[in-house]
Amino acid sequence: MKKVMFLMAVAGMFAFAACNNTPAEEEVIDTVATEEMVEETVDTTAAEAVEAVAEECVAE
Repeated sequence: MKKVMFLMAVAGMFAFAACNNTPAEEEVIDTVATEEMVEETVDTTAAEAVEAVAEECVAE
């Protein structure tokens, strides 16, 4: 009796695993090649500060 119940449990696992095994629908994404224009802003305050310090050192 234990063997039969074990086999029924195994068969039940396979039965439930077989339910709803349809593949998921893949999303169709329209990809259009787009180029993004990015403007880079350079912070020159640090460079100007270093340059000012260097000029002060040269002046002394």
